Amino acid sequence: MTQKRIVRPIGICLCAIGISLLALMGQGVGYAEGDPAMLSKPAPLPTLTLTLRDALAAAADNNPDVQLYKERIEAAQGQVQTQLGAMLPNLSSTVRQTRQTQFLGTFGLSPTATDPFSIFDARVNASQNLVSVSLIQRWRASRESLHAVEFEADIRKFDTMASVALLYMEGLKAMGMMKMHESNLQVMTDLLGLVKQRQRSGVATGLDIARLEAQLAGERQLAASARYDLQHAKLSLLNLLSLPYETPVVLSDDFKADVLELAGPQAAVDDAMANRLEVQAQVTKIKATELTYSSITGERLPSLVAQGDYGLIGNRWSNTLETYNMALLLQIPIFDGGRREGRIAEARSQVRQEALRLRSVLNQVKMEVHDAVASLAGAQEKVGIARIGMQAATKELELARERYAVITAASHFELTNALTALARARENLVNALFQLNAARVNFARSTGSLTTLN
Repeated sequence: MTQKRIVRPIGICLCAIGISLLALMGQGVGYAEGDPAMLSKPAPLPTLTLTLRDALAAAADNNPDVQLYKERIEAAQGQVQTQLGAMLPNLSSTVRQTRQTQFLGTFGLSPTATDPFSIFDARVNASQNLVSVSLIQRWRASRESLHAVEFEADIRKFDTMASVALLYMEGLKAMGMMKMHESNLQVMTDLLGLVKQRQRSGVATGLDIARLEAQLAGERQLAASARYDLQHAKLSLLNLLSLPYETPVVLSDDFKADVLELAGPQAAVDDAMANRLEVQAQVTKIKATELTYSSITGERLPSLVAQGDYGLIGNRWSNTLETYNMALLLQIPIFDGGRREGRIAEARSQVRQEALRLRSVLNQVKMEVHDAVASLAGAQEKVGIARIGMQAATKELELARERYAVITAASHFELTNALTALARARENLVNALFQLNAARVNFARSTGSLTTLN
């Protein structure tokens, strides 16, 4: 169903972008008079700082697919108006001035006709369907179809919001990976200085330095990949938000490490059955097809129509008499070549098809909820394990570094192994936090509570 929009900070940001563009365009006109080269320089766009809720609100308002479904709602409303109009009075009027002659008879050698004369005829015609079960059911079916389209529009909106939320999490993951690689590079750079110092003392070898420099090069390559991943996530976000790709974007939220206790899979399934718009949309489609079936079967019943006209007639408009005609028509369908029976069979099959689709939708919703619950529980466990691994790897590096700095006979392999373990632990923690937050998004989407996600 169509929901009320909530004013969010993203609206202010978007307005700021538009105002800035207009101001810069105005300045560009002034510069063009003194320096024509300024016309070729694009105006910089202000930085857009996005929270997760801002991104979700912008997706609901700006995404072209969401806007397309809103147009489908307009079309469905027009269909409702069309079906309603079939039950309302139909009025029309005509005004006619004619000049004519008429044949008087005597086919053969001496036909005769009247002299030319004029007729003025002004008339108002009216008709009204008094009793028609078919028209009533068609109107009701169009209303249910409108509700189904409204549900589908909201489904598309929530699907887009879920995609935006997952892309936001991808961006946070890339940011986490960048910070992780930067921390690894800092530690490796410090240790490289320590190894070089030991080499000058004759304790370390060039092979030790080469190994560490190779690790540094590999870490720099991974950092470059993380920077691209972040840029790709931002561009994908701008695409879904229908914003210029040149807009600088800053993701201001962080990963959430804790999730509220879940009531259980069955409680989540119950919430999904009550909140998921896919279920409500399919139930509405079943109602619409049932009413369409009823409207076709209603064509077998007689219908009652009132018709009439009132007007003025004469040889000119100033010399007319009042005339009228009234009729009450009882239309009884008898036989149409079997076309009606064919449409009834088709509509009956449509009802059964929509019922089967409802079963499919219910099974899909249940599967998504159970999968989201399992994914959320597994991600929580992974975060706990990753934190323990991070603590152990940090302690291992501290001990290996202390041992390498104090004991001249300490092996360089202990230090590189500790570095590798710390890098792996940091990566595991970032991946676990991403999986946890992505599972939060999927759980919210599967239970129909995406609007409460933050």
